[in-house]
Amino acid sequence: MNKSLWRSLLASPVVFATILACSPLFPAAANPKTSNTMAQVTSVSQLSDVQPTDWAFQALQSLVERYGCIAGYPDGTYRGNRALTRYEFAAGLNACLDRVNELIATATTDLVTKEDLATLQKLQEEFGTELATLRGRVDSLEAATAELEANQFSTTTKLSGAVIAAVSDVFSGDTADGGEVEDNTIFTNRARIEFNTSFTGQDSLYTLMSAGNLRGYAGITGTNEGELSFVRAQGDDQPDNDFALETLEYTFPLGDRTEVLLGIYGAAFYDFADTVTVFDGDGDSGSLSAYGTRNPLYNQVFGSGLGIKHEFGDSFEVSLGYLAEDGSANNPSDGSGLFNGPYGAFGQLLFKGGDRFKLGLTYVHAYNASDTFTGSAGANPRSFIADELGIDAPTSTDTYGVQLSWQVTDGIVIGGWAGYNNTRLLSSVGGQLDRGTLDIWNYAVTLGFPDLGKEGSLLGFMFGMEPKVTESTIDQIAEDDDNSFHIEGFYQYQLTDNIAVTPGVIWITSPGFNNDNDDAIIGALRTTFSF
Repeated sequence: MNKSLWRSLLASPVVFATILACSPLFPAAANPKTSNTMAQVTSVSQLSDVQPTDWAFQALQSLVERYGCIAGYPDGTYRGNRALTRYEFAAGLNACLDRVNELIATATTDLVTKEDLATLQKLQEEFGTELATLRGRVDSLEAATAELEANQFSTTTKLSGAVIAAVSDVFSGDTADGGEVEDNTIFTNRARIEFNTSFTGQDSLYTLMSAGNLRGYAGITGTNEGELSFVRAQGDDQPDNDFALETLEYTFPLGDRTEVLLGIYGAAFYDFADTVTVFDGDGDSGSLSAYGTRNPLYNQVFGSGLGIKHEFGDSFEVSLGYLAEDGSANNPSDGSGLFNGPYGAFGQLLFKGGDRFKLGLTYVHAYNASDTFTGSAGANPRSFIADELGIDAPTSTDTYGVQLSWQVTDGIVIGGWAGYNNTRLLSSVGGQLDRGTLDIWNYAVTLGFPDLGKEGSLLGFMFGMEPKVTESTIDQIAEDDDNSFHIEGFYQYQLTDNIAVTPGVIWITSPGFNNDNDDAIIGALRTTFSF
């Protein structure tokens, strides 16, 4: 090896490092991903953009002509000012070391001597600390860059969201009262913006803002059966597309297996408990119907409170929670507040058989908060008594549910749920009502084909019965004597990573649980833009 070259490197090691850092084109294999194939050069004069006046000309000339460590582009350029990646640096350095080993193996005494090798070893030892420090700084810079890229919106907050644009119609059928439903196609939307803020890397302050203009079909069909999953609000008095706070909650861990959720506003039981179904996309994805999204018992209360989820090993998980209804939790008036107003207490035991099987047993006790806005009118006694009779009567409910999901193969998931609700009137309101009880049942069987056609897609079918009053001892709320079934099919196709298109049909037999009514057919085409 040329001793004068090594002396110059010893005298100015920064020059040597700079030569490497500014020379991305060592051998042809330095960057296998480049579209321009590199070619080996034997003379520095072959590189049209390298001039004798360049500050690194002599070093480059030696690397090219004596050691064969440099390659050029097919157009005869070197492009020495282009940025160098670490992969290119490693590949180039490896090629030069291979060349040194080759010279040693061929015993070319004019090029490599023991003194040269000793000098090389001395260089490695002398600059080992600096190189290690430099490597650490590069690693730190890469980690910082990755963190900035992952949190471009903020160093602590990640911004995400979803926008739904949907076309839907009730093509045929009768209302719950026997009237004919008019065929009227509508175009609706819902937008959600989510802010996930973490202060420790393990906690999450979740803020959900939303707007929309779909009020649902219950107002024209007279029943909650078949209602769409992305309904923004109930009633004509709700504003269209006004952004408002929908959910605010803070989640943090207690140890390795316990997670705590502090519901500040708009929290729900499904925010901290597994709903055990692949159809649950909360309207943005999955089922097109509200009933097909999850067992309705998870929807009984939206408000403020506490949720705790704890894992017992890999097979069992327990979720416990208490929520006071929004509008009451923050009200200091008599009959309101966290414990004197409408509330719900929740408990669930989840059994997990590996990654493919889940079985959930769930219980909810609720005071004056039993409506799920699915099923028949009588299956939502609180709103029925208030809207139909104009009476505000307190109720107490006990709801029991079982949910199952079994992934038979990678592409087939069988699931379903069943629920029983016992509701009691706690007051006759001065003799206006009969104090009594209601028995309300619901069930569903689901069949899903995840990733069918494309990763992220989902073909789904379900058959079930939305909440039905099977027995009533309250004269003002009649039993649902006939059967009404919910049949649904949808195909969520993941067009791109950020766009999904979901056509589907919801078929409701005997709407309002009345065999005299013609079946209702609801069609929808949902497009979801996520970011």
